[in-house]
Amino acid sequence: MSGSFSVSGSASCRFAHYFVVCGIDTETGLEPDELAALYQWLEADRQGRDPDTAATGENLEQSPLKRTFKSKVLARYPENLEWNPFDQDAVNMLCMPKGLSFRTQADQRTPQFHSFIITREDGSRTYGFVHTFYEEVTSPQICSAMQTLYQMHNAESTSANTPSSSSSSSSSMDSLASSLDEADSPTSSSTRRAGSYDSSRDTLYVSKALCLITPMPFMHACRSFLSQMHRAVTATTAPPLPLESYVHNILYEVPLPAPGRSLKFHGVYEPIVCQRPGLGELQLADFPLAEAFSLLGVENLVQVFTCTLLEMQILLYSHDYQRLMTVAEGITTLLFPFQWQHVYVPILPASLLHFLDAPVPYLMGLQSKEGTDRSTLELPQEANLCFVDIDNHYIELPEDFPNFPNKTEFIQELSEVLLSHGISANTGAPPRTRTSPGSAPGSAPGSTPSTPGRERKTVALRQLEDDGRNGNLAGEELAVLELLQGNATLERLQALTKRTGVTVARVDALRAGVKAQVTEGQGGRTAAEEEELRNAKLNVQLREVFASRFTTMFADYEAFVIQSAPDLESWLTNREQMHNFDKASFLSDQPEPYLPFLSHFIETQMFATFIDNKIMSQWEDKEPLLRVFDARIDKARLYNVRAPSLRSSSYQRCTILKESAQTIEQRLMKIDHTAIHPHLLDMKIGQGKYEQGFFPKLQADVLNTGPANNKWSHRTATAQRRKERHHRHQTEHLGLDNDLKEKYMQEARSLGKNLRQPKLSDLSPAVIAQTNWKFVEGLLKECRMKTKRMLVEKMGREAVELGHGEATITGLEENTLIASLCDLLERIWSHGLQVKQGKSALWSHMLHYQAREEKLEQQQQAESPVSHIPERRKSDCSMALPSLRVSLIQDMRHIQSMSEIKTDVGRARAWIRLSLEKKLLSQHLKQLLSRQALTKKLYKRYAFLRCEEEKEQFLFHLLSLNTVDYFCFTSVFTTIMIPYRVVIIPIKKLSNAMTTSNPWVCVSGELGDSGIMQIPKNVLEMAFDCQNLGKMTTVQLGHDNAGLLAKWLVDCVMVRNEITGHTYKFPCGRWLGKGVDDGSLERVLIGEPVLPSGEEDSGRACHTPPLQRSPSQIRRISITSLSGRGYKPTSAQIQEAIGEAVNNIIKHFHKPEKERGSLTVLLCGESSLVSALEQFFRHGFKSARLFQKTVFVWDFVEKAVAYMESADQMGDLQETAEPLGRTCQSLCHYINAINSNPRNIGKDGKFQLLVCLGARDRLLPQWLPLLVECPVIQRMYEDTALLRDRATVSAHIEVLETLHDFPITLEASIVKGIIL
Repeated sequence: MSGSFSVSGSASCRFAHYFVVCGIDTETGLEPDELAALYQWLEADRQGRDPDTAATGENLEQSPLKRTFKSKVLARYPENLEWNPFDQDAVNMLCMPKGLSFRTQADQRTPQFHSFIITREDGSRTYGFVHTFYEEVTSPQICSAMQTLYQMHNAESTSANTPSSSSSSSSSMDSLASSLDEADSPTSSSTRRAGSYDSSRDTLYVSKALCLITPMPFMHACRSFLSQMHRAVTATTAPPLPLESYVHNILYEVPLPAPGRSLKFHGVYEPIVCQRPGLGELQLADFPLAEAFSLLGVENLVQVFTCTLLEMQILLYSHDYQRLMTVAEGITTLLFPFQWQHVYVPILPASLLHFLDAPVPYLMGLQSKEGTDRSTLELPQEANLCFVDIDNHYIELPEDFPNFPNKTEFIQELSEVLLSHGISANTGAPPRTRTSPGSAPGSAPGSTPSTPGRERKTVALRQLEDDGRNGNLAGEELAVLELLQGNATLERLQALTKRTGVTVARVDALRAGVKAQVTEGQGGRTAAEEEELRNAKLNVQLREVFASRFTTMFADYEAFVIQSAPDLESWLTNREQMHNFDKASFLSDQPEPYLPFLSHFIETQMFATFIDNKIMSQWEDKEPLLRVFDARIDKARLYNVRAPSLRSSSYQRCTILKESAQTIEQRLMKIDHTAIHPHLLDMKIGQGKYEQGFFPKLQADVLNTGPANNKWSHRTATAQRRKERHHRHQTEHLGLDNDLKEKYMQEARSLGKNLRQPKLSDLSPAVIAQTNWKFVEGLLKECRMKTKRMLVEKMGREAVELGHGEATITGLEENTLIASLCDLLERIWSHGLQVKQGKSALWSHMLHYQAREEKLEQQQQAESPVSHIPERRKSDCSMALPSLRVSLIQDMRHIQSMSEIKTDVGRARAWIRLSLEKKLLSQHLKQLLSRQALTKKLYKRYAFLRCEEEKEQFLFHLLSLNTVDYFCFTSVFTTIMIPYRVVIIPIKKLSNAMTTSNPWVCVSGELGDSGIMQIPKNVLEMAFDCQNLGKMTTVQLGHDNAGLLAKWLVDCVMVRNEITGHTYKFPCGRWLGKGVDDGSLERVLIGEPVLPSGEEDSGRACHTPPLQRSPSQIRRISITSLSGRGYKPTSAQIQEAIGEAVNNIIKHFHKPEKERGSLTVLLCGESSLVSALEQFFRHGFKSARLFQKTVFVWDFVEKAVAYMESADQMGDLQETAEPLGRTCQSLCHYINAINSNPRNIGKDGKFQLLVCLGARDRLLPQWLPLLVECPVIQRMYEDTALLRDRATVSAHIEVLETLHDFPITLEASIVKGIIL
């Protein structure tokens, strides 16, 4: 919408570029619409017949009055303009999107107005405004041709009593066609057979269109001019001047108003006024927003607006072309400062229906047949579609749809603006989220798209009236106001509130609205002028409310723009590799409620282009929308130092509503410029003479050239030349020729841009194939960009620099990227579909595949009953866990068994997440596409999935995602039941594999635990189902010490999630039993993920090194040398280990909450705080086995506490300082609580518990000096022990004190049974 106005040459100063007349060409007679023939070609191609031999004959089943015939451009003035070449096919198609239509005197023949837009490949736009009326057919050849056609149709319909044998498969295109074939069929007023024609009795009329083509959307002015032209033709008296005078005047003598100025020019009967916003204001938008709001309702419009911002596919549906245009232009206008970057066709001609197959975001308008219902409309893809039924005031939204920030307050503010202009906000049905047929059996009437239109409408409105939440306002404003004004008590109350400074906003708004209506027609203005003024004021106020939302949300966007290139050339060349907006920092700076929306929005093409424009503004002029937006942000900063409200999500209302409306009013009241009046031209006498009811053939010679001495055209042309010279100089200076720059720009602004517009002028099959090829290339490029973005985000910048993968991506951002990947896959799978089944094309394909595979499986089993050996997934723990079969069907069955997911789109998304987490996405999709016969049956030959080379590249890009670890399934579906498998691996060499006691196990994860489960005797493997545990953290393993062989030496426990295949190893390497090791009957084991090794395809084996990975074989105590206590680290290593352990815990708390992983691992796992402190306490420990009894660190702690307690009783501690005494008591209290715990966790388990509780309650640094000062230390430690080195101990105390800043929480499995 921006660049569209800077048209070169003197075009930039002309109000209108072309005046066009379209209608029937009496020379060539009645021709069936060739676009209908093209449509038949497409249909034949879709159904697999040879398109070239498809019948191109007449469509005799349909009444001739309802058929489409070819219209032509009968005249255009001027012939051509070099700066805006005339596109005859496009203009003809958009002036008469259904071709010519015929009527008789018995039919309605009211004139219609509609507008259209032509978007060129560079994104610039031209607007067309069309007035269509019916003119009597005077050509006898046309009348007799129509008579003949009608007789043939009659004969055909009487003979065709038998139903047609060639029934076509019901499909998307068929139903679309049927909805367009007979759009707005004439309502017959006579009793004769509908649609009949008899040349002797009936008068035949045919449609004719007058069209103005302009560089800017001055809709009201053009509408007024065209309707005055039509009035001049139908009036009983001839117009004051020949019609050529008025056409010449608007083409050559009426300039565009200058920015910030208004202009008055003259139509045939009345003056016409228009105004253009100034440079610092919102750009021109003349389509009435009030109409868009009243057609959809405020809440619905805000929802459609949100879909547009998130670049979904938006399909508008209405029988009225102007409504399609009003809603489409309304929504795109409200996007300021952003711009829609994708396919934009507000009126989609019937011949372009294959564009609905486009696998890119689009905003298109489709004309509906009157009386047709939404349920009959089958669309190629619906997974990401926002369907807007304008006539029935309702919308269908895609699933998983984030709300616009502060939506309720926003709707409230908009409603009040509408109300202040006397417009009720209470229209439109509550939006519905799309669900698959039959998915929600208990849904209310009106919640499924199959309800007939009228019934649905009333149900929807009823729901709306009952629903106070959606911000729509109810009630007849005038009646309410009268009631308020007639009530004396209320009047007194209001006077009181006024005095006390309280305003009753709603009443004031009502009063203003009604007053606005009452004052209409005052001040010497006509009702039409009044109407236009009110529309202009309301338009600008509504747009200001939207603009102020963005000014608030993106007030600090500049701080996050990354300016990395030294000059424009290098920036354009490296555009794709550059990271030019710091998304993570930006999101971390936003209020929590905004994040779901913003994290999606900053991934869109429109946001990327906005940031590109910002970066390029350092080298060239600012793009107009950006200039206005930046100026507003600067102004807001002057008034408001935004520091305190930085992260506030409180709603800020728009403050400039009044002044914006006043600006418009002043401009329209005080006309800045009046154009030359229409005047007599130097014309041949007698030509173009007036004949009532017929638009004459105008004299081309006077209309093809303008006046030579036009002051403003000369002035602007000079300015233009000066500007071009300056621009040329700049470009040379940059050393980039324009073509190259344009190429870079196209590349830089990446996807969708070159596909933004279907070319309307050439619609040969070859062009359609080429368009589809562009889509295929675009999809592949988008896949490359998305996978690359996911990898870069997941690995994080630090990780790349340091060579290991600590993820820096937030859970929110990851979710957004995965959602956009799901959307891309849906679009790829719905490109070139033969027949649509269900809402999700991907899931539909998988169901076909599943049915085939299961059928094959049954056949194989019937033929050979020998059991089929499944493909196995090798794993380094194959000695313990049976390998998990890799199977696409198996993963589908897991998803199908999840009752929480109700729709096909949801199932497809869940399956993508599961495959991504299992690192099988590329492999599964390759498997799915390997059944080529199935792909051929489901897809047309041009579909992406049938382009071999692109398909291979696409799978390769997806394969790259295997290099990082995702938990996108586990972390999203947190409430589902998951089957787990546990295997206990004993050390057979040193102990019995089995035990006579009764063992038990309890598995815990980040989301919960399984509860204690008894393990059947003599069984080392068991399966259990429980609610998703998330990432697994600990296993509690124990037994009841019963029987003769109660001692048990366990090497490790393996646990596997049977859906995702995630396997965790819980190393133990210790005895469980009384009188052996430390006497423990229960151990808490800490888990570590097991990497699957030796994968089928090397791509799956590459991983991000997991967060807390450790060599799993070096257990804390080496089994082989229990006596010698194994490996002895040096004092330097021990000190380093303590520092490292504390450091890891601090790092953990500095990460965003959702990415922290398990704190338990850092406290109790390998290289954890507990193991480091254990080494510290063991250094120099006199642990000689006195009388064959091993001494443990816990023994020292207990002795020290016993000494303190006895000293306390004897009164030795009375003299110590009070805090020290309290610390001493706390230590004794904790030790006694641990000793009285009913759990048999052994001495090392008790020491672990003491460290964890001390860290949690911030007591460790206070306890250490007590233990060091205790005389027991001299008996139990060597002189060289670290514990006896004062300097070392005080250094460690300082290190441990740094943990006091963080809230350490302990897992239930660790502190179970402790009462403090």
